[in-house]
This record gives sequence, structure tokens and C-alpha cells, in this order.
Amino acid sequence: TGLIATTVRHGFPYQPSSMAFDPVQKILAIGTQSGALRLFGRPGVECYCQHESGAAVIQLQFLINEALVSALADDSVHLWNLRQKRPAILHSLKFNRERITFCHLPFQSKWLYIGTERGNIHIVNVESFMLSGYVIMWNKAIELSSKAHPGPVVHISDNPMDEGKLIIGFESGIVVLWDLKSKKADYRYTYDEAIHSVAWHHEGKQFICSHSDGTLTIWNVRGQGKPIQTITPHGKQPKDGKKPEPCKPILKVEYKTTRNGDPFIILSGGLSYDTVGRRPCLTVMHGKSTAVLEMDYPIVDFLTLCETPYPNDFQEPYAVVVLLEKDLVVIDLAQNGYPIFENPYPLTIHESPVTCCEYFADCPVDLIPALYSVGSRQKRQGYSKKEWPISGGNWGQGTQSYPEIIITGHADGTVKFWDASAIMLQVLYKLKTAKVFDRNRSKEDKGSTETSDEDPFAIQIMSWCPESRMLCVAGVSANVIIYRFSKLEVTTEVLLEVRMQYELNDIESPDGGGGGGEQTSAHPTPGASPQTSGPPSHPSTSSNNSDGGNIPCLKVRSTPLKQSPGYQVDLVVQLVWVSGEPPQQITSLALNSSYGLVVFGNSNGLAVVDYIQKTVVLNLGTVELYGSNDPYQRQPRSPRKTRQVNCMISAAGLCDINEGSATSEDRCKSPTSGNLVHICLVCLLLPLHCGCFTSLCFLLTVLLSVCPPRGANPLDHRDNSFSRSRSSSVTSIDKEAREAISSFHFCETFARKGDSTLTHCLYVGTSLGTVLALALTLPPAGEQRQLQPVIISPTGMLVRLKGSILRMAVLDSTGSQVPPAYEPWYEPNVTADGEEREKVRKRRPVSVSPSTSQDLNESQYAVVCSEKQAKVISLPSQTCIYKHSITETSFILRADVVQMSQGVCVACFCANGHIMTLSLPGLRPLMDVNYLPLTDMRIARTFCFTNLGQAMYLCSPTEVQRITYSQDTCENLQEMLGELFTPVETPEAPNRGFFKGLFGGGAQSLDREELFGELAAGKASRSLAQHIPGPGGIEGMKGAASGVVGDLARARIALDERGQKLGELEERTAAMMASADSFSKHAHEMMLKCKDKKWYQF
Repeated sequence: TGLIATTVRHGFPYQPSSMAFDPVQKILAIGTQSGALRLFGRPGVECYCQHESGAAVIQLQFLINEALVSALADDSVHLWNLRQKRPAILHSLKFNRERITFCHLPFQSKWLYIGTERGNIHIVNVESFMLSGYVIMWNKAIELSSKAHPGPVVHISDNPMDEGKLIIGFESGIVVLWDLKSKKADYRYTYDEAIHSVAWHHEGKQFICSHSDGTLTIWNVRGQGKPIQTITPHGKQPKDGKKPEPCKPILKVEYKTTRNGDPFIILSGGLSYDTVGRRPCLTVMHGKSTAVLEMDYPIVDFLTLCETPYPNDFQEPYAVVVLLEKDLVVIDLAQNGYPIFENPYPLTIHESPVTCCEYFADCPVDLIPALYSVGSRQKRQGYSKKEWPISGGNWGQGTQSYPEIIITGHADGTVKFWDASAIMLQVLYKLKTAKVFDRNRSKEDKGSTETSDEDPFAIQIMSWCPESRMLCVAGVSANVIIYRFSKLEVTTEVLLEVRMQYELNDIESPDGGGGGGEQTSAHPTPGASPQTSGPPSHPSTSSNNSDGGNIPCLKVRSTPLKQSPGYQVDLVVQLVWVSGEPPQQITSLALNSSYGLVVFGNSNGLAVVDYIQKTVVLNLGTVELYGSNDPYQRQPRSPRKTRQVNCMISAAGLCDINEGSATSEDRCKSPTSGNLVHICLVCLLLPLHCGCFTSLCFLLTVLLSVCPPRGANPLDHRDNSFSRSRSSSVTSIDKEAREAISSFHFCETFARKGDSTLTHCLYVGTSLGTVLALALTLPPAGEQRQLQPVIISPTGMLVRLKGSILRMAVLDSTGSQVPPAYEPWYEPNVTADGEEREKVRKRRPVSVSPSTSQDLNESQYAVVCSEKQAKVISLPSQTCIYKHSITETSFILRADVVQMSQGVCVACFCANGHIMTLSLPGLRPLMDVNYLPLTDMRIARTFCFTNLGQAMYLCSPTEVQRITYSQDTCENLQEMLGELFTPVETPEAPNRGFFKGLFGGGAQSLDREELFGELAAGKASRSLAQHIPGPGGIEGMKGAASGVVGDLARARIALDERGQKLGELEERTAAMMASADSFSKHAHEMMLKCKDKKWYQF
């Protein structure tokens, strides 16, 4: 049951193969190698359709101001009705014996010419999609002019001044001017180089051909034998009058005339062979000038946009649309220097491959304007001043007005914020996290980057608090960066690097002496000498260690960093190498702006960082969380009192953990029970100048490296998703050591069994299905928050589930979600004196005040969802009241607790392609739809749900697919979608002057019906092609109706479409079930194998 609808697909069409433009409707169509069709109108109006066969789209042709014809690599031709919001196929024709190579549909004609690989031309009536009996056979066309077969048809077009004359280009170099009435060739033009394309001069007396040796030949229609001109645009002209050296093929040429000046010859390809490493180019020849425009990617196709749709008028070209393999560029021909237009479509999702996404619906209303205002300063200059020329269609009448934001993290370390409201997508702001690090690594550091050699800055996880605008990102090189949002520019003078190490060793005394190894990287201020207290085994932590130990993967930059308005670095945390082994990648991350804490975990343990005091509050191995009693209960000393800190922290403020978790005892005794957790932290606090532009904010680099207990050997990282083998000599595999931290949730809840008051808590979920609770004791807000330590006490295990924990949440006694506490955003770089800053800081964070909000007898519910099941636990009694097994045979890739209009529910996306929702707190299945039968790693990594029934994933490396599982949105979707087709009058035909009309110089028209209709031409061979009526057939008739009838018809179409979609879904579901089950068996193995490959390179 349940309804899921794809709402809209954004981004650059993946692997594009063809393109067409309707000059009257002003819409652009792009076809891809997988049979997708993307249509673009004005910014915000776009549409995605799919040919069912999935064959590549080899050519697109608009029936100008009417419809669209597509030709596919499986030799089928389709007619698309564009007069409905979701275009549909009206007719299809599938050729059996011939391969389609080129199609041509003359303007205002209903007869489509189809050229084939055998060199023949067939003619199709686009209204009935029936073949005409009229065929132009290759042997008839070339007659005796050549002994050999002329090759496939590469070009067909009619003479702009005479519809009765057709030019046919054959690959081998023969061009034929065919007279349709007399059914014979008038002229033949032969050239000894293969032809790639042909274009007419609008007066119909000349045409131009582009060839495989990089030449262009211009021919007079009546001139026999030789071209009147041969040009090699990129050939070096030898002095002695010989032919210039051959160049690369010119793949396409267009010949466009202007009323008051020289014609434009525009071509792609044709560069000389000695330009190795030269980028692909578009060449624009205009009069005596030749401009070579370099492109970032290979050119797939280009089109010149002209003022008129009529081929027999002065063309007046004004722009060139260039379709590249990974970009769409529009060049302004009217401005000097041919600037490009600023592209308003969201086509840059893949500028660097996407590595993770987050989706937020119903954000604070001031957020999008704030991001937009800092993002608008990042715009490039030098664009064309004109309006974007692709301007067709109308926006939808959407009633949904809540703000939506999508955040994408990328392989090069960039983070992009997108406005995704009202099914549109627009980039708001771009953050480059790699700026924090030195890009040029020294030679001896080279060895330390093998964890992530190709993309050391890639973003792995993002945690964002929309209310406080705090952002935290975890990178692939085991680094965490915390950002604050500011509207003011600052220069951070000193990026201070502080190193920290964590070992599990049998060390008796915590006060081992340490050398001043940090001085090299800490930029100490005079008078402060940094001290380390650390394990004697590693007295020095400077990066030129002989064993390559104790250094992070990346080096924080040492020069001042100018931080523009927007996201500014507050703190950097890095894990280090230990004993020649790289740090484990970070597997989970969370931030809470009310508490001022960031927590992150990996396959060895977790660390809690206080970003207000810039200290590490807690650093625990997973095993210690279960609580073999740690005797060392030390309070960290305050960093304010002394100008530098040497603090030993072992799980600060541990209480007796055994209460509330009886199973922890028998479940795990740490092999190194009673060992000390060492954290040495050296931190220089520099005086903070509040002058906005000189503020000495500093970066703390916390180096956490977590070694597993002795006797533990995590599986080799190629098989396991998280861990990497550390010691080859140890063979026993201890399950506990592989227990990674998989998720976190900050909440205000009952920390222990039977508690009567709410406390600040952190729930920790592990890859073995355990949820552990930590109680947080926070200092009072204001000045005290800067000085007193945060104390964290593990309170034991809450619950165990099957499979890795994916998501946790807390509901109040009415079943509403209790959102984590947050602090409202304030400007961190206040320009006034320090007092002002303090005042702002003292604002009470928005959080549930533990005493008053709930009566003692009221309870809460904790919701926990793992890869396999969901449980709801009643608090404070900690009894499991609801339990639901979500999947036995597969596993869940993503689960979110989301707010729907009817209440809260759990939304899950399963590896077998099912999307499910469960009610809360009762865990009743509400919906289960087999939506995506095949899941690749990209979808697995990018799928996310958000509130109000919206979800998204990356359906290709360049495209975001948005879907909705909300009944309301599904019902209002027709209204929300934009309309591509708008009623526009076709402009009037050009007025041929009086004399031309008198002396017969005007355009000759032709009654094609008389020639190609069944009466004259007979029926086509039945076996040549079969006609398939399209699903859009009935609607097409209705869509073509106009006025009031049209509106009613549209309403009917909307209903039909939905009914039809549901029908199709049922049929598809049956087929999918079978494939999904077999797939899910392999999926988990596959996932583990591929986890360490760069999945986005698949």
C-alpha cells in the first residue's frame, strides 16, 4: 500500500548523446545514452522522461511548436506529446531490417525522412506514424557515379528554397541532390574524404560539408565536379601552395547568415593533430576573424540559436548552445569576445563527485536568504549581460511553500548548499573545506596519505544544525572540521595545531614526562612553553618521526586564512597515525549547538569535543563504554586559568556503571581491564582580539588515535566496512574490537532506569546493535560555560537490536518528536568590545528545562532503528513496548524519523529497493513500496528522507532524483509541476520581395501528401517496421484540445496518469520482487567489498 511519486530530477543529464531546440517554444531537449530525455524551459521549468527500452537517444527533432521526435540506437522512432506536464509517447515505430543513422523533419512538414546504415531513406507520416511506400534506394541515388556502396546516410535536408529537392550526404564522401517529384538525382558531388555533416546557405544556392581530414568544402548547387572553396580552419598553410596537413575530423558544421554582415561558420573538432593535450574547441568563423573557444569537456553536440524558425530567411544567429559530456554552455554571439551566459540550471552537482548528501525540509525561514546573501558574493564575473535564451514554459502553481535545503558533500572537500523549495533547485552557497589544509605536501609526508590518496579532502559525513547554523563535517582523512556562520569577514592569523594521542597501554603512572615535541607546530607565543604529558613510548609528536607515527593525514595550514562571510572554521580535529598504521575513518558524527559539543566515532571508539572551550571532554574505546569500572575519575582542569593546559582526561566523571545494565558484565570484560586512557592535550590560548578583521580565532587539531586492545585484530579493511588490520601477527578475531560507533543522538531524557528528572543525554549506537547512554553535566550558560568542565558519565546499555544502529529519536508522552536542544544563531564576530560578545553568549539556549516541562508520572519513548528492526522503549522504565522486524533477508540502508502531516513516522529505505514507513510509537507498517529494484553504492550512500514526505538520492553521478511518499504531495503534484508547452503563435513566414515573386525566385513549395501518401506511393513493406501506439495516445488527443475543454481534459489526464501509473506499478512490482530478492543476497557482500573503493567512481 501507499503511494510514491517521483517529483523531479535535477542536475546535468548523465552521459548525454543528443540535443534539439524548439525556436518557437524556446525549449531545449537533451537525450542520453540510457534513453533518458530531459527537457528544459525557463529556469525552474524542467522535466525528465524515460524511453522504456533504455537504448541511447541518437537524435532528437522538434516538430516545431508541436511535439518532439526521438530516434534511438535500437532503431525505434518515437513521437512525444509535450502538451501535458509529464510528456508521453503518442506513437512509436520500430525498424526490423534497417539501422537508423539520421533523421530530418522539415519545418512545418508532417513527413519525417529517416536515413539508414544501408544508405536508403524511408519516409514516415508523423501524424499516423505509418511508413510511406516512397523509398529512396541508395543505388538509385548514386547510380553509376561510384562502384562501391556509398556508406550510411549521414545527412538529409531539403533545399531551403525548394522543398522538392533533398540533399543526401553519404559517409563515403558522396552528396546527392535528389528531386522528389521526378524520383531521380539532379546532381552528385563527390569528394575523397568522408563526410560528417552538411549545412545549407539560407538562399539554397550553396551548401557546406565538413570532412574527416579537418576540411570544409563549399559547393555551388549547380556547380558540378569541384567545391568552389576548401578551408582547413586549423591547418597550417604550407608556403609552396601544397595542401595543408590533415587535421582531426570536423564533426559538425553550421552555416548561418546575417542580414547586415558576414555569415557565421561554426564548427566542432578539426584541430591539428600536433595539439596534444589541447582542450576540445568550438570554432566560430565570422568574416575574417576566427575565434577558438576552449571547452572543459569533449563536445557531444552544438546548436546555433537563430531569430527565425524559417530556413529560407536570414538566420540572424544570436547564441550557440554547446552540449559537453559534463556541462551545458551557451555562448553569446552578439557580444564581443563571445562571452558565455550564466547558466541558471542546477547543472553543477557533479563539479566534483558527490560523496554524501543531507536533506532538510521545513527549515527556519531566514536560512535561505542568509545563505543566498553570502553565496551571491561567490559568483564569477564576465558573463553575458543578456537574458538566458532558453525561456519556454511556465512555473507550476505549487501551494507548498516551506523552505527546503539540500546539502551535498564532494570528493574535493567542497560542501554545497542548495535551495530545494517548491520542487526547484538552485545553488545557494559553496564552502571549500580544503582551504584549512596545506595542499602541497612535503615528500616525507607522502607516505601518510594512503588512506585516501586520490581525494584526501573528500567529505564523508555532515552534521548541520539549521537553527544555530553550526556545521560540522568529517573528512575521509579522519578529520573533523567545525564551522560557524558569520556575515562578517575575518582573518584568522594563526591556525594553531594541537596534537593529542590516545593509547591503551599498561602504564602505571599517568605523569610520564614528555619532550616539547609540539613546539614546531604550535606557534607558541613568547612566555608560554607548551608541555606534554604523554606515554613515554612516544615522547615526540613532531611530524618528522622516523616511524611515520603520530602525524595526521593532512597538514593544517600555517599561514593566515582570510575567511569570507559565510561558514568560517572554528576548530579542526584530526586523528593521527600510530606505529605506522593510518587512523580509522570516522563512521559517525553529531553536533549539538545548545551543549556546544561535537561527538564523532570510528571502529575503535568515540570522542566528545567541547568546541566552546576547545577541549576534548571524552575519548573512549567502544569496549570502555560498556563500563568495566574505570578507577580514574579525574576532572579536567580549566583552560582559562593557566595560559596553557596539560590535562589528563579519562572518561571524565565516570559513575558506577553497573546499574541499569546487567548484561554489560558478562558481555564484555575489556582484555586490558583497568588500563589507563591517556589523553595529552596541549593547547595555547591566544588573547582574542574582537576587532572583526583581526580576530585571532584558533584551530585546535586534536589528534586522536585509537588502538584496539591487545589480542584484538580487526578484520582487514578490504572485507570490512570500517576497520583496518593493525597487527598482522595477531590472529584471534575479537568481535568486540570490531564494534564501530554507527550513530549518535543528543537528547533531553531520563538517563537512567527509574530516573524522575530529565537530563542532557547522548545516545550512542554501535555496529553490533547496542544503544548506550551517556549523561552530560553542563556548566551554566554565560561565563561559567567557558570555564567549568563538561562532565560525561556513561550510564550503561539501553537496548540491543539486530544489526547496526542507524537512527535514534525521542518522543514525548503524546508521541510527538522531542527535537534536540539548540541555540539560536548569533553573529560570532561581533565588532563591538568584548562585553557585547558576552551578552550575546548569555542568551539561554532553547532547550527543554528538565524540571518543569514534564510531570513526574509522564514518560517518554525512545525510538531505535537498526539495519534489521525497530524498537520503541518506554522511559524511564526502559522496557521495550513495541518491536517490529523490518526485513529478514535484506538490510536497511537509511532510516529517518520524520514529521508527516499526520504525525511522526520512521521512514526506511531497504537494500532490496523497498521504501517503508512505520507509525510511531506503535511501529505499525503504513507503507511498503518496491520502488528501486536495484541499488548501487551511490544510491546507498546518498539516499535520505526528510520531513513532510520528501526524499532524494543521486540516481546518476550527475543527477539528483527527488521523490515523495506524502499523499498530499502526490495529489498536488500535477499543479506543482511546471508546464513546458505554452500556446505561442508561430511567427509569420518571411515576406519574399515583389520582384522575387514575379520572376519565380521565391521558395518553391511541394505537396508532399501527393507524393508520399498511400494513393501515390502505395503501402510500405509490412516487415520493414512495426507501429506501436504509445501510452500517451488518448491523452495526446485530449491534450491537443484547447480552451475550457483543454482544462477539463487536463484534469482528466491527471487522473488517468495516476491510475495508469498505479497499474504499471503493480505489474512492475511483481517482476521486481523476484529480481530484488536475488539481488539483496549479493548486495550485502557487494557492499562490504566496495565500501573502501571510491564508490562514486563506479
